[in-house]
Amino acid sequence: MAATGGLKKITITVKPTDKSERLDLFLSHHSDCELSRNQIQNLITEGKIFINSKPAAKKILVEPKDKIEIEIPPSEPSDIKPENIPLDIRFEDEHLAVINKPAEMVVHPAAGNYSGTLVNALLYHFKSLSQSGGAERAGIVHRLDKNTSGLLLVAKSDRVQTKLQDALQKREIKRFYAALVCGHVDDEGEIEAPIGRSIKDRKKMAVTNRGSREAHTKYKLNDRFRTYDLLDVTLETGRTHQIRVHFAHIGHPVFGDPEYGGREKWHKGIFANEKNLAKKLLEIMPYQALHSKQIEFIHPVKGATVIVKSELPEKFQELIERLKKDGR
Repeated sequence: MAATGGLKKITITVKPTDKSERLDLFLSHHSDCELSRNQIQNLITEGKIFINSKPAAKKILVEPKDKIEIEIPPSEPSDIKPENIPLDIRFEDEHLAVINKPAEMVVHPAAGNYSGTLVNALLYHFKSLSQSGGAERAGIVHRLDKNTSGLLLVAKSDRVQTKLQDALQKREIKRFYAALVCGHVDDEGEIEAPIGRSIKDRKKMAVTNRGSREAHTKYKLNDRFRTYDLLDVTLETGRTHQIRVHFAHIGHPVFGDPEYGGREKWHKGIFANEKNLAKKLLEIMPYQALHSKQIEFIHPVKGATVIVKSELPEKFQELIERLKKDGR
């Protein structure tokens, strides 16, 4: 890789043994190209990638002996500041980390929320982080909602981020959650319903056939209480708010979820003594009872299987203990 006045240049020659495939796919897997597929597609659109000295087209196929030249403009300075916020690091090596995120922490900065986020903490604690998602998503491979606690992956380079995100898309990364849902469900089941942006409220997601994507959730009963079920949930796909939307869709929202009916809306229909219990439970844990408790993946560089676990956070455990005292 060469650099001229802040502009980086990468030159790659397609080998006779390389198969013919789309340019963005070829580059995203090439060892000399430290760019994500999204970055590559953007550079093609901007006319920054050339094949045999000609600007590359979006869907062009690479062929043996093709000379590919990539111009990478210098990154813009970021206003996001590192902050000395404690991190619960459950796994780390030179390539990636697994962080146990507390509830009430936003993952990355956005409008009105530029401080106190996980990204602010990551920038302080790690010397290098992937930048393919932009400065405001440095290191972030996948998200957790603000009030969902638990494990998430962090990449220290664009190359590792690309490999991890590809593994997510291929469903090669297994993610397991604990969820307390309102009411009682089957002892075991699956929810397959497409998820897209809600027509009524664009900030929310919904089960819909308009602009939706396939979504698949599996669950198994862990424990049953008088009014609630504690479930082990497995994500087969990773849509925004997937677990929360799916259980709300079948009439059993995640307890404490303010956006998808897990608070007052669901509890209107139950007996007075159960309403009183719900109020006490919300005093213990005033947000959704959802925790990312385990993640399994093949290390993108070392090839070894990595399994990381996280116990229920203190408030979630207190919630369960209160339900046990209340009876089955």
